[in-house]
Amino acid sequence: MEATGTDEVEKIKSKFMSAWHNMKYSWVLKTKTYFSRNSPVFLLGKCYHFKTEGEYRALHSFLSRNKLSTDGSNFDKISTEISGNVEEFRKDFISRIWLTYREEFPQIQGSALTTDCGWGCTLRTGQMLLAQGLMLHFLGRAWVWPEALAMDSCDSESWPSSTVRKLTASLEASLTADRDPRLLARRPARRDCDGAERRNELYHRKIISWFGDSPLAAFGLHQLIEHGKKSGKMAGDWYGPAVVAHILRKAVEEARDPELQGVTVYVAQDCTVYSSDVIDRQCSLVDSGRAGTKAVIVLVPVRLGGERTNTDYLEFVKGILSLEYCVGIIGGRPKQSYYFAGFQDDSLIYMDPHYCQSFVDVSIKDFPLESFHCPSPKKMSFKKMDPSCTIGFYCRTVQDFEKASEEITKMLKSSSKEKYPLFTFVKGHSRDYDFASSPLHEENDLFSEDEKKRLKRFSTEEFVLL
Repeated sequence: MEATGTDEVEKIKSKFMSAWHNMKYSWVLKTKTYFSRNSPVFLLGKCYHFKTEGEYRALHSFLSRNKLSTDGSNFDKISTEISGNVEEFRKDFISRIWLTYREEFPQIQGSALTTDCGWGCTLRTGQMLLAQGLMLHFLGRAWVWPEALAMDSCDSESWPSSTVRKLTASLEASLTADRDPRLLARRPARRDCDGAERRNELYHRKIISWFGDSPLAAFGLHQLIEHGKKSGKMAGDWYGPAVVAHILRKAVEEARDPELQGVTVYVAQDCTVYSSDVIDRQCSLVDSGRAGTKAVIVLVPVRLGGERTNTDYLEFVKGILSLEYCVGIIGGRPKQSYYFAGFQDDSLIYMDPHYCQSFVDVSIKDFPLESFHCPSPKKMSFKKMDPSCTIGFYCRTVQDFEKASEEITKMLKSSSKEKYPLFTFVKGHSRDYDFASSPLHEENDLFSEDEKKRLKRFSTEEFVLL
């Protein structure tokens, strides 16, 4: 009886915290974000301009500062990915997968928790980064969700939990009296689509289902927490960007869906990417028994300064987010984690996981997609960014990785004012430099002793996330 009583208290506490966080963060979600018409906007390697006059001059200025040529000899694909209006940007942004706090999902094993409100934001931003990598792998960077612009009438009030809706109903009524609630519940009408579009929609849904909040979802919160236990993390603990990078790697390694056997994740060791270790992962045997190469998502945990972010790194961060194979940055401001996906001028564009939505059962046919897509981008000054973050990029082939390593190395050298770059690419294996052998084929323990030491250090150095 005592244990049952404790569980009930935990559930009530969990519901209260969900309501509190939704009230706390919903105002942020509702605030409007303003973009300049005079500067280009970059989103995961694509450039958009909202004004026809002067955009190419602004783009050329940015490329010149970063020593990126527009003649095709260096970063040639950046300058070609230019789109011309606000609607195209909105469609592209909304098409990215948005993963936020959820409530009322199946209880997390070993706890009474049915929500991640207040502690799961970095896991959510890590999920968004991995989701973008999988979207590049299965759908390509050019794909956009056909229903994206139908989200225009479905603003943030569509998704609060029932608890918060009751708590804020009177105030919401006064703020949004002109809004017809029937419009908010309306879902986009089904469209006729061809074979390619049907295939893309199947992958769109499948990728989202891998991040569902259920114990069986390959990259769902439940599975990520199970992998985190191997590094001493528990449900309800705070996670930093570096720890989440290692958890994502383990989750991809352990995924059993045949569709995922062609993807692997590599995490840099002490700000060093060992090229031979990455290529070994790409060239490992696929579980089906066929020899072949895997696509790789490279994750690089870094610090952009000491206690505060060093503004000298701004141009490098911009450069990374300008690459078509970038999958974003797990970062944030102190005490809050965000998924950074782009920038305009000196402001970063991000998606915010701090919004508690109701559980969606992704196992049912035609589950609703709206709550997995964010209708409104947010901006934040680079100066407010916490220095601890994890950078990610995707390479489909070994040749793509080799090209990416060359391009990013040039970018690191051109943007670094210090003697040592933010991170480095080194030829050879980590074992060649007296590091512990690669954990690629470990069987007895998900994390090697060397990894556990690093993760413990990351846990104590990184910021606390609420």
